Amino acid sequence: MPPKKKTKKTTKKKPEKSENELEAKYRRSILDIAIMQDHIAFQSESVIKAQSDRIDLRRRMRDTEQKLQHERQDHRDVNCDLSRQYKTMQTELTSKVERLEKEVSKLKEELALCQEELRKERRQREQLEEEKDTTIADLQHKLDNMDADYEKILHNTLGSMTSQLSVARQGWEDKSTIFHQNYKELLSEFGLNALDI
Repeated sequence: MPPKKKTKKTTKKKPEKSENELEAKYRRSILDIAIMQDHIAFQSESVIKAQSDRIDLRRRMRDTEQKLQHERQDHRDVNCDLSRQYKTMQTELTSKVERLEKEVSKLKEELALCQEELRKERRQREQLEEEKDTTIADLQHKLDNMDADYEKILHNTLGSMTSQLSVARQGWEDKSTIFHQNYKELLSEFGLNALDI
């Protein structure tokens, strides 16, 4: 229970003392009010500063969120661009590999054809060389036979010509002797000596 108020004693006190107490209370109240006002002003400043800090923090948080959003968007854009470049490079590389494989296959076919043609040409050249060697051997054999035949013909012809020349010479010599004898006789008929002429 709260203590009972002594109203009688307060009424019996002196009015000066009561006034002093009231004045002291008044001063204390004014001092308390001033302290409270200072406290309220300090609290108000703290609240204003806190509100300002809160606004600044919200603004910074909004800026940070915007930066983060931009960075996320940039990251997504970079990822999309890299994915697109990767797909493009992969497509180009795949098409290049396929083209090169086709070229290699075509070159292998051409190489096989060239090797087959080379083998055919070698066989044909060997066959031609064999035919040429055979032809040369045949011609050489024929030349040798012709040389032998011509040599025989030449010997036979020379022998025949020699015998014919011998016969002709004998005939000329006989005729010459007859002519000389006739001339000598004619000269002697004319009284001439053949040795003197």
